[in-house]
Amino acid sequence: MRSREKILIVDDTPDTVELLTKRLRAEGYDTDAAADGEEALRKVREYHPDLVILDVMMPKMDGYEVCRRLREDEDRRSYRILMLTARSQVPDKVRGLDIGADSYLTKPFDYKELAAMIRRLLARKEAGQREVRTEKLAALDQVVDEVSHEIRNPLVAIGGFARRIKNNLVADDPNQRYLDIILDNVASLEKMVNQLGSLKTAAVSATDLEDINGLLGQALERFRDELARQKITVHTDLMARAPLVPAHPENLVTAFANIIENAIEAMAGQPTRQLYISTGVSEGWFEVEIRDTGRGISRRAMKRIYDPFYTSKTYGPGLGLTYALKAIESLGGTIAMHSRPGEGTCCTIRLPLTPPARRGEPPESDREGTTPCSSPRQQSSPTP
Repeated sequence: MRSREKILIVDDTPDTVELLTKRLRAEGYDTDAAADGEEALRKVREYHPDLVILDVMMPKMDGYEVCRRLREDEDRRSYRILMLTARSQVPDKVRGLDIGADSYLTKPFDYKELAAMIRRLLARKEAGQREVRTEKLAALDQVVDEVSHEIRNPLVAIGGFARRIKNNLVADDPNQRYLDIILDNVASLEKMVNQLGSLKTAAVSATDLEDINGLLGQALERFRDELARQKITVHTDLMARAPLVPAHPENLVTAFANIIENAIEAMAGQPTRQLYISTGVSEGWFEVEIRDTGRGISRRAMKRIYDPFYTSKTYGPGLGLTYALKAIESLGGTIAMHSRPGEGTCCTIRLPLTPPARRGEPPESDREGTTPCSSPRQQSSPTP
């Protein structure tokens, strides 16, 4: 179930491309290749790699120019660039680093050294993304109390007076429609205030050993009627005799529910409405995969899905994934969203099998990308 980091190999030597492709794929990476600088720029736009292994000496456009163009593009600055070249002189290395390369390795190279460098660069990318998210959530926590108080009191008054006026009007009064709009918006704002308050409790320290399959069932139960109404079929492939996992049950159920709610909303009006949920253990982590056949998420929108108040919904405050991220990372876990417009979205959640205090930092954090998760094993259950 684990989503794979994507590496673009840019080199005009077929033997080098073949060697790196075989070895990197054997280590679990997803790879693509380009034979010259122009093809590299095109592949970056199409493939959206996490890391680019970039040769310097190439036809049409050298690696220095490719690196420069990548760093000038706002949408591509987050990619890690490892320059790989036969040039060993210090000025050549300095030039590549000045242009924007993250690291530099000289040919001939030892693959073990290259693999270690790749792991280090990808870990640095993950750490940077995690730090940015942590800063955003910390800033949000600082304003939650004040904003909630300032908004809640006026909402009580607006909602109360609107309901009183509505009850005093005759049924066919044209003003009924306007009052319904007011009350709908009041309900939306009240939901936002409630979610703001819940964000403060998303990162609790006290945990118990929990049955994650059971918590997923509780989350699904919240949407039993809506799933039936929209004719969404639920397919489950839950690990038998699954190990218990350290978790805060209420917070994790809410996190799962927020992800499922987004999936349901994304499938509204779609010709195919299928929700896949699977669980398993991989490399010492408990993994949950939630995949839908909805409209998908653009790469540009993917960069902001965890941002507070960012939403594509007509109604809704856009705090569901913010809550899920905070709740899951507080357990030492990770959440990764992968999507392709028109094909659906896959969310992979990884939770440590032992408390994070005894494990240290998780090896990876959220990764943005457009490659769907692997298809689950086709064991299905009817809609709950």
